[in-house]
Amino acid sequence: MAEYRIVDVFAESKYAGNPLAVVLEAGSLAPDSMQAIAREFGFSETTFAIARGESGCVVRIFTPTAEIPFAGHPTLGTAAVLRAEYGLGDEVVLELGVGPVRVAFAPDAGGEIAWLEAPVPQLGKEHGRAATARALGLDESDLAPALPVQEVSAGIGFLVVPLASLTALRRVRLDSPALERLLGATPSIGVYLFCRETHEPGRDLAARMLFEATGVREDPATGSASACLGAYALEHGVFGPGALALQAEQGYEIDRPSLIRVRAELEAGVPRIRVGGRVLPVSRGRLE
Repeated sequence: MAEYRIVDVFAESKYAGNPLAVVLEAGSLAPDSMQAIAREFGFSETTFAIARGESGCVVRIFTPTAEIPFAGHPTLGTAAVLRAEYGLGDEVVLELGVGPVRVAFAPDAGGEIAWLEAPVPQLGKEHGRAATARALGLDESDLAPALPVQEVSAGIGFLVVPLASLTALRRVRLDSPALERLLGATPSIGVYLFCRETHEPGRDLAARMLFEATGVREDPATGSASACLGAYALEHGVFGPGALALQAEQGYEIDRPSLIRVRAELEAGVPRIRVGGRVLPVSRGRLE
């Protein structure tokens, strides 16, 4: 059977960041087998490398409950694994459900950063503050003033919620029925919460991402949601005018501290968002 690799993505040290399982040479696996394997690993996502080319691979991404067209940390982690396994160059192209996504590797003082360019984010519907606060187990005063609660999509959708403090971020308790009433006809999406207060000095924001997958789960680090944040921040001037270079913390509340780098700028009025982080190998094995 196929071999697999496990890596930690957006991790500054091993056993931090967001773990990812990458199953190699998975072209013979049926989709229901991929889903079962993803459920067995139990990570936020597991990827399957289907057909290899000169500079990349066709890749499918599964959560424990469904296949999804794009996600940030699986894209970066899979590209890093394929590069190491197959001797690929400093740019790897993954054919995902959203189309080709390029991942570039650049040297950094601490080693190497993998960067992806996200699908162009789309800003969507805004939601009421009072109803949002109820769905999060918070008071309306816990939401950041003068910033909207808004749906944003970059291959996959999120409800972006700005909060006033780190204390509020820590107190969030997602009420799934209330969230369903808030979103209405919108398909199930993750809830991405952020605040300007941080756990570590020198960072720009702290974030959490909660989602439904056989109950409420929390993601240690979410690259696609970070891309949505970049577009949201440009649109609403969260960090001032002009291009952005941000460092976002995530995963501290579940003991998986992560550091996500976001570069955001407007080109001819269209947001260009890049998301980067470290990818650290953890283990390897074989499916029986």
